[in-house]
Amino acid sequence: MAAEIVNPRSDSGTRTGHEGAEEPFDPAFALHRGGKMAVQATVPVRDKDDLSLAYTPGVAKVCSAIAEKPELVHDYTWKSNVVAVVTDGTAVLGLGDIGAEASLPVMEGKAILFKQFGGVDAVPIALGTTDTDEIIDTVVRLAPSFGGVNLEDISAPRCFEIERRLQERLDIPVFHDDQHGTAVVTLAALRNAARLTDRTLGDLRAVISGAGAAGVAIAKFLLEAGLGDVAVADRKGIVSRDRDDLTPVKRELAELTNKAGLSGSLESALAGADVFIGVSGGTVPEAAVASMAPNSFVFAMANPNPEVHPDVAHKYASVVATGRSDYPNQINNVLAFPGIFAGALQVRASRITEGMKIAAADALADVVGDELSADYVIPSPFDERVAPAVTAAVAAAARAEGVARA
Repeated sequence: MAAEIVNPRSDSGTRTGHEGAEEPFDPAFALHRGGKMAVQATVPVRDKDDLSLAYTPGVAKVCSAIAEKPELVHDYTWKSNVVAVVTDGTAVLGLGDIGAEASLPVMEGKAILFKQFGGVDAVPIALGTTDTDEIIDTVVRLAPSFGGVNLEDISAPRCFEIERRLQERLDIPVFHDDQHGTAVVTLAALRNAARLTDRTLGDLRAVISGAGAAGVAIAKFLLEAGLGDVAVADRKGIVSRDRDDLTPVKRELAELTNKAGLSGSLESALAGADVFIGVSGGTVPEAAVASMAPNSFVFAMANPNPEVHPDVAHKYASVVATGRSDYPNQINNVLAFPGIFAGALQVRASRITEGMKIAAADALADVVGDELSADYVIPSPFDERVAPAVTAAVAAAARAEGVARA
């Protein structure tokens, strides 16, 4: 059934508020009324013959076959093409800890993006707990129904442990998109920005504002891909070995990053830097942006307000990217996660490896091809080449790395 039939829009000019009062029409509320998704059958149940095949007695044959040969579950159920989108509602978009139920509109949105851009079915699951062990145990118990798990909007540092421990216990891909989706798209854009200015990743020194899930993952991933150096800043300044206030995650980060041995403020680290990557919010002073190296790149990805306004960034940087759809070069996770999961599910991968993520980033960068320009270092989510390219690259990388099972 078409979405327009399930959830018709209204142009009546008013809506009923939570206290019964009439309020001005808001298209966001109109679109969300009744939810953004529904379950739809893929086979007809028109008569008793259909019923006997779709349910009893025909279904018993399939159940018995799977009981004897468990891998048949991928062929005779939806498992091989469905992902659980799991959250506890503690780090939702720019809203923070708003709780499980309030997070559901975002999880539904994530699910329809999986379908729209990757052809992958997804089920939003908002958990009524923020306890790390309870989240892990719950997802493990739910896992037989799914081919993969997309962790979403779970606050740091718990998100790191939850992802790691789930992947240790499960033989299906577990992927925290706030970390890895952001990192994949950032790498793709950075590769093309470097190519545009006749440089390699190894020539670049970057500064990342934000040491949460996205900042930590981006830093590690860019170094894995060959970035020259990166320093990461939190609210107290550069994450460095000489600080005694670091969490275990940040202590590990300090060991991996900041080869230049910088300390002090984010602004001081930007002097002479080639790349600024913002995943924290806040505002970077114009003078700090002006102090960056010639032909610098500014990826200010906070939403809705970038850390550096594009008008300011363009005064000094050769490439500017944001997280917003109304400016060129949007760093949008939807470029990555649908194709990554589609590729992993296609080959029944047991996990998503670093090599698979790098393959996804390379595929994204390659979509731009000869069209490369300062305003086009990353493709649009609506470019129909994106998902097939990422899917194929991830599937091939999974086979090459020995985690594919089909």
